[in-house]
Amino acid sequence: MKLTNDNEEVREMETAEHEEISSSSPSPSPSPCSLVIDEFPVKRSIVVGYALTSKKIKSFLQPKLEGLARNKGIIFVAIDQNRPLSEQGPFDIVLHKQIGKEWRRILEEYRLGHPDVTVLDPPDAILHLRNRQSMLQCVADMNLSDSYGRVGVPKQLVIKRDASSIPEAVNEAGLRLPLVAKPLVADGSAKSHELSLAYDQNSLLKLEPPLVLQEFVNHGGVLFKVYIVGEAIRVVRRFSLPDVSRRELSKSAGVFRFPRVSCAAASADDADLDPNIAELPPRPLLERLAKELRRGLGLRLFNLDIIREHGTRDRFYVIDINYFPGYGKMPEYEHVFTDFLLSIMQSQCKKRALADQY
Repeated sequence: MKLTNDNEEVREMETAEHEEISSSSPSPSPSPCSLVIDEFPVKRSIVVGYALTSKKIKSFLQPKLEGLARNKGIIFVAIDQNRPLSEQGPFDIVLHKQIGKEWRRILEEYRLGHPDVTVLDPPDAILHLRNRQSMLQCVADMNLSDSYGRVGVPKQLVIKRDASSIPEAVNEAGLRLPLVAKPLVADGSAKSHELSLAYDQNSLLKLEPPLVLQEFVNHGGVLFKVYIVGEAIRVVRRFSLPDVSRRELSKSAGVFRFPRVSCAAASADDADLDPNIAELPPRPLLERLAKELRRGLGLRLFNLDIIREHGTRDRFYVIDINYFPGYGKMPEYEHVFTDFLLSIMQSQCKKRALADQY
């Protein structure tokens, strides 16, 4: 595993590619573990059932991904949400990004009835990231600090209603202006990505609860988008909100709204940046953070928005966590994702092979 300084995309997994082998005569339907990645020959494809929004299907299931997956013995099959899930398949893996209450119930029942199928990811764990009040709590609780740096979260305050109470609540919480205002619900919609920057006390009255207020941390106008796919980590730079000086703060007033920050079009990977700003967070720190979050969140598919406090080398803040982000914007995501799916089946089949010995 190595993060390069050229393009910050890291091949974390070195799983070999495999050809799908077809039999000349029909054979009984094999169990998923007649397909094992290293020790045994491939007898059938890995079937990945997916339940994704139309937007996610378009961005994620691109022809290059499906072609590479086919070459590795992986096929993607759309789940019909109008039919009982138990009547479809058989699936080896279920990949989803749906948030409805009924879908969560269906999927939870399916998980209990099909323990051999890997569901990416548990619906209750995903729900945890939909609320910005709880989203960053796992990071705050771990209080990660070692020789490579410290990782925390900005000081924040949740306002659920009544904008008139915001100035007093901000004073009582000891938050310093300017403040970043984010919608409380992070459901992946365009509105949930809208940010506002409030410069003064009067501007706080113009905000619209429910929301989360975070202290703005100067970070050189660059954030690091850290993609997690199982054990794999990829990092890309994105332009972010510019720094705010004390002088600017004294002269500024009002609320400035930003429809979306850190989109793919705002890539900073090829920009001529101050090395102190552009330097990636240390790889060992990211690996430890990802490991702790995988365990704490119970998720394997997510990304982090991380900033480095301007003027420091080792003080980092996680400002957002997203489930099943736009992997299509991550360079070489096709290889990372197909290797990840193969590793899941490899792990499953090794466990079953061991169980069969006893």
